[in-house]
Amino acid sequence: MRYALTACCVAAAVLAGTAPGVAHHGNATFDTGKKLVLEGAVTEWVWSNPHCFLKFDVKEQDGTVRNWTVETSNPPDMVNRGWSRRSFKAGDRVTVTLEPVKNGSPVGRVLEVMLPDGRVLSARGGGAAPAAGREGAPR
Repeated sequence: MRYALTACCVAAAVLAGTAPGVAHHGNATFDTGKKLVLEGAVTEWVWSNPHCFLKFDVKEQDGTVRNWTVETSNPPDMVNRGWSRRSFKAGDRVTVTLEPVKNGSPVGRVLEVMLPDGRVLSARGGGAAPAAGREGAPR
């Protein structure tokens, strides 16, 4: 009887601890059917767990500046995709393709980023693609 009660308590603790982790990685907040392509200037590149964040300013058509914050995966995943803590610096002009959140806030999930030199970093794998028209670039 005592063993069964201990086993139930351990199982409940394990299940309670894993539920938030599974829920954390849902897509519910993102508009996964929509892609935005935005050009702007990097303000900050946050290289941290559990997600990295790219912050950049986009100048709207009316002249106002909107600060976007977009997330990627964790640093080890991003290294495997060709990213690093030095991928961006403040002031870099980038073109970001992202999935925005559904509520219209300037927040989203990165799909890819074109760097100032034309290389493209993919958040889904494949490493950095060479810039179009450069040696090794796809034609």
